[in-house]
Amino acid sequence: MSIPNEALQKLVQEIETQAITAQREINVVKAAVASKQRDIRMLELTSTEVKQLSSDTKVYEGVGKMFMYTPTENVQTRLVSETTELKSDISSLNKKLHYLETTYKNSREHIDQIFKSSGR
Repeated sequence: MSIPNEALQKLVQEIETQAITAQREINVVKAAVASKQRDIRMLELTSTEVKQLSSDTKVYEGVGKMFMYTPTENVQTRLVSETTELKSDISSLNKKLHYLETTYKNSREHIDQIFKSSGR
């Protein structure tokens, strides 16, 4: 029992489209992870700089076009919470990346199987 060539071509096209889509999404997710890791490094650097300041140093944060005084403890708390949030985002992106890589690999394997079975 063999599958008609037209059906086989359609199946290969669908699987290849899925593989291409997965590859594109893999690139997007990798870029997002890199961006978030860069943000984490910047937040950690800022945090170490803020920790080195004396307790009487005034810290100002940008709000739109102006700056507002913010206690050092509040700045440090915000930096830690943003870092934690970014690490959580990276974790979920890595899970998505693993899923996409598995999808891509499976799609390629299916295409190879189709070509091997049709070549008999």
